Amino acid sequence: MLDWIFLFLTISLCLASRLLLSKLSNTSKKKQTLPPGPRYIPILSSILFLRRSLFDFEPILRSLHAKFGPVLTLRITSRPSIFIADRDLAHQALVQAGATFADRLTATEASRLLTSNRHNISSAPYGPLWRLLRRNLTAEILHPSRIKLFAPARRWVLDILVNNLKSKSETGDGVVVVMESFQYAMFCLLVFMCFGERLDEKTIRDIEAVQRHLLSSFVKFNVFAFLPKITKLVFRERWNSLLAIRQKQEEIFIPLIRARRDRKQQPGNGDGKNNSNRIFVYSYVDSLLGLQHPEDGGRKLSEGEIVSLCSEFLSGGTDTTATALQWILANLVKHQEIQAKLREEIEGVVGSEGEEIKEEDLQKMPYLKAVIMEGLRRHPPGHFVLPHTVREDVTLNGYLIPRGAAINFTVAEMGWDGKVWEQPMEFKPERFLAGGSGEGVDITGSREIKMMPFGVGRRICPGLGLAMLHLEYFVANLVREFEWKAVDGEAVDLSEKLEFTVVMKNPLRTRLVSRRKD
Repeated sequence: MLDWIFLFLTISLCLASRLLLSKLSNTSKKKQTLPPGPRYIPILSSILFLRRSLFDFEPILRSLHAKFGPVLTLRITSRPSIFIADRDLAHQALVQAGATFADRLTATEASRLLTSNRHNISSAPYGPLWRLLRRNLTAEILHPSRIKLFAPARRWVLDILVNNLKSKSETGDGVVVVMESFQYAMFCLLVFMCFGERLDEKTIRDIEAVQRHLLSSFVKFNVFAFLPKITKLVFRERWNSLLAIRQKQEEIFIPLIRARRDRKQQPGNGDGKNNSNRIFVYSYVDSLLGLQHPEDGGRKLSEGEIVSLCSEFLSGGTDTTATALQWILANLVKHQEIQAKLREEIEGVVGSEGEEIKEEDLQKMPYLKAVIMEGLRRHPPGHFVLPHTVREDVTLNGYLIPRGAAINFTVAEMGWDGKVWEQPMEFKPERFLAGGSGEGVDITGSREIKMMPFGVGRRICPGLGLAMLHLEYFVANLVREFEWKAVDGEAVDLSEKLEFTVVMKNPLRTRLVSRRKD
């Protein structure tokens, strides 16, 4: 408690100084005004932000947008935060003026530590380093030709997931809580894509544990966004905890990176096999080992920088996909008629006794795609994109968007816009079929924004294609394998809470009945 009082007083003095200086400075910016918003209460606003996440403010934001309009200003800190909830304005900013709005905020002390001073795709400033890292990921790992090479790994992970769910369904009362199984399966797949090896379960669990610890603690590290020299002293135990997490992460990741470097250098690996005749699968780490820093004399990336990029790769592709998978299957449990229609489509393509649904089969399943799209529209794993910023003052909708302001876009609200979607809070895959309001919708938002679960513009999620493939592949195979039934006496609860992603407040519990004989 004394720590918080000391921090409160320190912030009060600093903010008073800032306000005095701002009044003495020139007033040239008064020609344009910031978007409207509620009155800023300096100390109280900052303290509230220290203790809460952006998700907690979502109901408040809805009422503020209703009062002030689609663009509003909140002064959560001394730096204004702009919130944009209008699809057309989001398109103007992120697509039409994409380069202008493509930058990221200055990193906090905690973020600099965890990203090796902004050496990952999500936090790097818009410029040569960001272009290099993003181009490497999209061309070397996420290119469709590369993704096909990981098909055996997807089958391996599908077997892990199905066996895990079967085992749980055959014990106790037969009720399965599925989220942990989804997360572990997706994590196995991303670990393989990252390091190119089927690691043993203990190693995978160790990597998963440190990543989970990092994500679960991240909100606590917001405090270091304010007066870091002081907060690192006031909250020194918290800072030491962050240092320990990073050290543990490096202790696990760096030996894997070094082993990959050694194996890549063995003769024959360029042809897909090494001299022991083992298949060499090109991995994300392999692509990073040869990169040269465009802004630092052409040096290669350090081991710490590669650790940060691997951490981003694993986190970005695991919880988001597992979360979307849980939301979609929860709706299939809730709406048995949708599940039955999907199963009918699957059997029409692969037969009732078909084996694994292969990726080429997915192209013949329009209703499956509609189910996935509706899941992403109704339950986007993130309700906001990572904040953008601009390097120079710009104007949007007649308002000043100042240099360095945090610019936020309300992903969920755009997918729930009643002007575009009839009964937007209902789960109706048919809206994405011929004649529906979502027919032919451009999920990238390049033409217009109707939904943006992956963001849009220059900073759109590079893993969009991989995520769609994984969702289609696993949903189709899980519905082929099991009948997903409600637990007797329990209604499926679709209320939300924030973890790393926006997940079900009460995780999905279901009865699984195998559709096929072993």
